[in-house]
Amino acid sequence: MKIIILGAGQVGGTLAEHLAREDNDITVVDHQTSLLRELHNRLDIRTVAGSASYPPVLRQAGCEDADMLIAVTNSDEINMIACQVAHSLFNTPTKIARVRAAAYLSRQGLFAQEAVPIDVLISPEQVVTDHIRRLIEHPGALQVLEFAGGLVQLVAVRAYYGGPLVGQELGFLRRHMPNVDTRVAAIYRRNRAIIPRGDTVIEADDEVFFIAARKDIRAVMGELRRADRGFRRVIIAGGGNIGSRLAEHLEHGHQVKMIEYSLERCTQLSEHLDRTVVLNGSATDKRLLEEENIEDCDIFCALTNDDEVNIMSSMLAKRMGAKKVLTLINNAAYVDLVQGGEIDIAISPQQTTISSLLTHVRRGDIVNVHSLRRGAAEAIEAIAHGDKQSSKVVGRTIGEIELPAGTTIGAIVRGKEVLIARRDVVVESDDHVIMFVVDKRKIKDVERLFQVGLSFF
Repeated sequence: MKIIILGAGQVGGTLAEHLAREDNDITVVDHQTSLLRELHNRLDIRTVAGSASYPPVLRQAGCEDADMLIAVTNSDEINMIACQVAHSLFNTPTKIARVRAAAYLSRQGLFAQEAVPIDVLISPEQVVTDHIRRLIEHPGALQVLEFAGGLVQLVAVRAYYGGPLVGQELGFLRRHMPNVDTRVAAIYRRNRAIIPRGDTVIEADDEVFFIAARKDIRAVMGELRRADRGFRRVIIAGGGNIGSRLAEHLEHGHQVKMIEYSLERCTQLSEHLDRTVVLNGSATDKRLLEEENIEDCDIFCALTNDDEVNIMSSMLAKRMGAKKVLTLINNAAYVDLVQGGEIDIAISPQQTTISSLLTHVRRGDIVNVHSLRRGAAEAIEAIAHGDKQSSKVVGRTIGEIELPAGTTIGAIVRGKEVLIARRDVVVESDDHVIMFVVDKRKIKDVERLFQVGLSFF
């Protein structure tokens, strides 16, 4: 696939790295030659220097015969105009744009073929907010991913000493919980992936990815770790787009306090939010945290635009008694470095945004993609089409499907019914198949599994 990426920043650069590994023809456009030079030296891609919305620059990038344009510059306006130019002058089939400003997103009918022709709209702040909201709804989870409209969830938890399953074989899970259907999709032990089998033994500190119907998630989590009480008292550091959206969502069911450094922004937030207590000050101010009884806080969410403030305020809050800390970190290199110590959950907004983008890049009828383990693995939801003659999956049991190495099927959703994967389950046309792919090099093979042959009409 020929893909043009506009913007060589953290999202654009990381996305180019993901897609270049999969043998796509990638061209990156940016006006900063230093960023382009670094990408060109590291990846086998083309680069074009210039303004991403200028027709001559897009022509030079090959927009005339591109399959897809992904506009992820730091300017909403440039992203929107670039999509308009690609549509009007080059008839680019698929146009994806990152748009942050709520003033644009709240306008009905603005993004349409007869107006601003953007096929897929990505709002990073909303994607990250939803990600954090799901983590707060599931205390103890490291990651919570939804499939099939929320009917199925894939949850990552760290197994702790004292959990009923630690030291037990996975086959024990089904015997121990006969009324709850679940499947362990993967285990990461000391950063190495383990494909689970019935005789695999769970060890303390394992990062366990399991899949289950939404209604059964809490019961399974209780088996893997000590039960965490629900988060009631929440302190949010940072009143930007993510912080304000999170507070707006939580304030009617939680006690929410927000710390914001800008007095002007505090005034805006206090007028916009109903029940959230808005505090003017620095999240790294020890006295302020003491005054707000940080020791009673169930979860401290550091969501400012400054990585250092987020990391330092999280460490301070944890040492002062906060039960859990969640930290937004823009520099992806820091995420693995800090998570698991005093910082319980570290979130990379780039990786969360890229998951949304990858959904629209995959071949076959792929409806959901989540990038996991900082891009090392993926969870994919694909729709099966065809019949036994034209499809490699339809009409076959899961045990008969020749899955690429390192790939496991976790669940199948048929209408509103959730079927946890067993070897004798037969895949039918229009089933939503949810897979865990440990080896990113096998993504192409997974996509080919769900492409219908010529005999299907």
